[in-house]
Amino acid sequence: MKIYIDPPRSQWPELLKRPVMDAVSLEGTVMQVLNRVEKDGDAALYHFTSQFDGVELENFAVSTEEIAAAESMISSELKQAIRQAADNIGSFHKRQLMGPEIIETMPGVRCWRKSVGIEKVGLYIPGGTAPLFSTLLMLGIPATIAGCSEIVLCSPPDKNGNLHPAILFAASVVGVTRIFKLGGVQAIAAMAFGTESVPRVYKIFGPGNQYVTAAKQLVQQRGIAIDMPAGPSEVAVFADASANAEFVAADLLSQAEHGVDSQVFFVTTDKDLIPLVKEALTRQLENLPRRQMAATALEKSTMVVTDTKNAAMELLNAYAPEHLILCCEGAAELAEKVINAGSVFIGHYSPESVGDYASGTNHTLPTNGYALAYSGVSVDSFVKKITFQQLTEDGLQRIADTVITMARAEGLHGHARAVELRCGELLKD
Repeated sequence: MKIYIDPPRSQWPELLKRPVMDAVSLEGTVMQVLNRVEKDGDAALYHFTSQFDGVELENFAVSTEEIAAAESMISSELKQAIRQAADNIGSFHKRQLMGPEIIETMPGVRCWRKSVGIEKVGLYIPGGTAPLFSTLLMLGIPATIAGCSEIVLCSPPDKNGNLHPAILFAASVVGVTRIFKLGGVQAIAAMAFGTESVPRVYKIFGPGNQYVTAAKQLVQQRGIAIDMPAGPSEVAVFADASANAEFVAADLLSQAEHGVDSQVFFVTTDKDLIPLVKEALTRQLENLPRRQMAATALEKSTMVVTDTKNAAMELLNAYAPEHLILCCEGAAELAEKVINAGSVFIGHYSPESVGDYASGTNHTLPTNGYALAYSGVSVDSFVKKITFQQLTEDGLQRIADTVITMARAEGLHGHARAVELRCGELLKD
């Protein structure tokens, strides 16, 4: 890891840089797959599944029998854990539902806003180096709560042409039944354009590698909504002298093990903590099954010592991390200074892992600095908010002069006339 001691602010932009992908060559490759699927439908999906996943499928759709059989393939402990996580996630997200509140902006003029579920949504669940069944809970539960009428799930098959049973069991808990054995760019293309087997959706959710991310951004240019721009997973940890170095190292590794391109950022006001954390990282890394992946990620990661907590928070807000852990005294008060982050974990006993799985908050969060302007996934992500207004005769007369004056000033006399005609009819009465 690169170490910076009290770096001057002029150096901050450089040390906060994320790795940049070769977007031009990447987009060219991705575009070829998108165009082929759009043109050839299922035939292209079979071709790319064979090419990229190494499996010949007879049918993409997962049957109800496969979903039912998955329950017997996983342990009772895991099933209970998934159900508990689903309960917590459901409890947190149900409170996000907002009923319409009617506002009378002036006598006889009533306005309100109503949330309506997006009819057709697509969920992409990675299944390569790790089957992310937890992500299915994070996406499927708010989609169901929002009232989406059609929820399509795509996840890449293994070499035997199957999906991980935990993904299928989580799907049954959530209530998602339209499931397809499709991964990578071809899955995004299928949901974006529709094929003979896979229905077209209106919005696509879910994480993925750089190819999936590029595919989502490219189909967005063709009118398909996506949850958010996303890049490699990342965590930032702030710690002071009260922090436990073992805890800090474990938090850094929990993110580094996601993949070789995961981002780990450590900030502290206690320079004596640096060697302790480095030692703990080395020791814990030895016992980590995904240690090679984590070690590669750590090589590109950063440690920074600042002289004050305020300077640390300014640096962290400039970084805008996906996950921010505050391992320090007065963590709750310090959390009030956070203005840019996907999700915040407060105190020594709030590891990022709980948010990834079961605390209740959503783990689908903005990465790559997008937390400067984007929020994580919520029930709001799965709804459209439609505004309504209803005027009485008296209400129209009260607001008429305001509308007519503004419309004429903009040169839009047709707008003014729509009000004038109605008011004229009212005067006849």
